Amino acid sequence: MLAFAAGFIAVPVFHQGMLTILGAIGLTGAGVFSMEATWPFGLPRIWSLAFWGGVWGLVLLAAHPYLPRGTNYWPSVAVFGALGPTLVAWLVVGPLKGQGPAEDLSLAVVITGLLVNAAWGLGTAALLAAFRQPEGSLKPKYR
Repeated sequence: MLAFAAGFIAVPVFHQGMLTILGAIGLTGAGVFSMEATWPFGLPRIWSLAFWGGVWGLVLLAAHPYLPRGTNYWPSVAVFGALGPTLVAWLVVGPLKGQGPAEDLSLAVVITGLLVNAAWGLGTAALLAAFRQPEGSLKPKYR
């Protein structure tokens, strides 16, 4: 449950936070905290993203035994976040919604996707570490 909660919370805090920053510097016009209905259930986009962030939190937790420790831990969770959800969105979700695989690969879209999901990965890992460490240390303790 903690991994799902960490991934869920990381979406409105870290993912949408990065999207806000990227919008402020003019890289993207994507809506932050979008209430646009999503297919097929009509949920607001932000809650759909948060749900899938929770699911990806479970995937991140399952990947933890294979991630490096020490100074390479944080870059590895950033790369995990940047690549995993982004590639699935481009290569699986897009085609399921009737779009071509990675239909819009403009530089701004690629950078936005990678950065918002890297921020999600870092945020999820930080929340997991905080949830699991009673003293509040951000040192990963998963083994």
